[in-house]
Amino acid sequence: MKPPTDGAPPERVTHALVSDVPLPDGGGVVALVTLDNGLDRSKPTTLGPRGLAELEATLRRLADRARAGEIAAVAVTGSPPVFAAGADLGTVAAIADAEEARAVARRGHAAFRLLGEMAVPTFAFVNGAAIGGGLELALHCTYRTVAAEVRDLSLPETRLGLVPGWGGCYLLPRLVGIETAVDVILRRALLGRAIAADEALAMGLVDHVVPRDRLVEDSLAWAAAVLRGAPVPRRPPDDAATWERAVAAARADLARRLHGAAPAPLRALDLLEAARTADRDEAFAAEEDALTELLLTPQLRAGLYAQRVTARAARARHGEGGATRPVGSVGVVGGGLMAAQLAVLFATRLGVPVAMREVDDARVAACRERLDRQVAGLVRAGRLDEAGAAALRDAITVGTDLGALAGADLVIEAVTEVMDVKREVLGQVEALVDATAILATNTSALSVTAMGDGLAHPERLVGLHFFNPVARMPLLEVVGTDAVDATTRTTALELAHRLGKTPVAVRDRPGFVVNRLLLRLLGDVLACVEDGTPVAVADAALDPLGLPMSPFALLDLVGPQVAAHVLRTLHDGLGERYRLSPGLERLATAGRRLVRPGPDGADEVDPALQDAFGPPGAPGARDAAGVLDVVLAGLTTEIGELLDEQVVDAVEDVDVCMLLGAGWPPHLGGITPYLDHAGYAARLLGRRFHPPGVASLPAPGADEGRQ
Repeated sequence: MKPPTDGAPPERVTHALVSDVPLPDGGGVVALVTLDNGLDRSKPTTLGPRGLAELEATLRRLADRARAGEIAAVAVTGSPPVFAAGADLGTVAAIADAEEARAVARRGHAAFRLLGEMAVPTFAFVNGAAIGGGLELALHCTYRTVAAEVRDLSLPETRLGLVPGWGGCYLLPRLVGIETAVDVILRRALLGRAIAADEALAMGLVDHVVPRDRLVEDSLAWAAAVLRGAPVPRRPPDDAATWERAVAAARADLARRLHGAAPAPLRALDLLEAARTADRDEAFAAEEDALTELLLTPQLRAGLYAQRVTARAARARHGEGGATRPVGSVGVVGGGLMAAQLAVLFATRLGVPVAMREVDDARVAACRERLDRQVAGLVRAGRLDEAGAAALRDAITVGTDLGALAGADLVIEAVTEVMDVKREVLGQVEALVDATAILATNTSALSVTAMGDGLAHPERLVGLHFFNPVARMPLLEVVGTDAVDATTRTTALELAHRLGKTPVAVRDRPGFVVNRLLLRLLGDVLACVEDGTPVAVADAALDPLGLPMSPFALLDLVGPQVAAHVLRTLHDGLGERYRLSPGLERLATAGRRLVRPGPDGADEVDPALQDAFGPPGAPGARDAAGVLDVVLAGLTTEIGELLDEQVVDAVEDVDVCMLLGAGWPPHLGGITPYLDHAGYAARLLGRRFHPPGVASLPAPGADEGRQ
């Protein structure tokens, strides 16, 4: 393979270190291969060309030893905290031609398949995160153990614009069944969701779970039992009808969700479909063909940009070394759905007591029911055992006495989105808590500065805008005012990391980032409908982008009442470009659902909604392309305003917010490089958001080869 080009960073070579370990029962020797990049945990273990070549050479030597009867088994493990984090993306990003692309695809197969073709059983002792190619390496082994604490097993390739091309599309459905394989490779990957150890065991992805601090010892003991003949359950192969049903359902789902905007998920589905009848050589050759094509696509460049900026944001430590306040207890004002989710998050992630306050006994009882449902859901998902569930219930108290929050180090309000109500609550809390306690608001659009106007110490008030559902949405907008002090701000940002969230520091301006841009998008779609565009045309106009849901489906999810309220708030704060929608107000007043089940079972916009907006066909009506143009132009100008107001520190922060908080598709990259390549930034702002060369896609329908 050619060396990396275009200034690509040098490969961090992962070495394959071998030690012979006697089995505990005297049943021979296991050759234990440890993947180690020598960087003392400072960088994840990745697999580039040189590392794969070394692994292949090591496994060939072990294959010789296995044939000679010198070893009873081969095992592979990683260097904590990861098993292996997949391909070296720096190398992937530097691939310039099909020859290099095919070499990458072949190198992975050449190394990994030795584990599946060894003369002795092979084991993967998964000590930490196994992502992409790292998980595929484990799939090639005969058996897999995993540390109980591991929470990141995933095949995220389709989210990046690739396919699991080192054996995953062939091996996974044969191990766990086609329906689960589709879930892992497509649905979970596109949503950015990983698999934890217990769930992996339940689905058959791994065979045995062990404690992390005894991973090698307990895995060796289990391996010894297997080598002595202990049975390891395996599910029977799926029949043709099951396979065909799963593939057909997935194909229909991708068509509804992506509308052909991203090629990688469809290529992965084709590989999964063919895996039923293909032999290993045929399947691996097909994976290599798919990787060779996809490694050179603009979708991959876009996906790599999205991965890079979100990973960097997740690792960033804002104000590192600055003073912070300890948070050993939390108060939550409110007991609705959002408040209950916040309480569970704080209690589980921080391991601290949480006191909740509601206004009357009926609401207290309703809050406890919400908490019980959440805890039960964690038990069903294998995230908690019964003892852990009992401890979580004990950690969260709910009552009507606001004084129960007096000892909290942080109190967050999650009451109704009305400024006067929030001001009153924060004023009452400030009078109760210690002078060092932090006050927080979960407002989604209201001014944090205005909330603090009546406080004696507005410097300790910060916005913590979580997204629904709280447990799954990774973004946390940390809203700072001109008054907030550095200690409060730094504490909030570090707290976000402790909560497992990716924080983005935003300035207190209406809607912050995500809701400001989402409501600009939705408001422009509604304005097109108000001007005479049919609802169905406007709702389908953004399909070429492959957004996670259509505009009216998103309005239905948010709720017309909430959407109308936020639109009014942004209209008041930012002006006429957030045009009010009488039709939306009518729908909000009527409390109507905006979507209904379609003939194929998927939701579709209700045609009867047109009545709320009046008959279509006025002179201002637009076709789908016109609506899309209005939306992209509006987003461009709004991001320009947002950056001019210094709502965020860098343009990449806008991309992180939209990727993690609004579901902007990774196959489009970030929203700002997309608008650069689509030509909107230069045309409307007279400047690009990024220098030339930042990877993303051309405009919808444009020449895909244009750079």
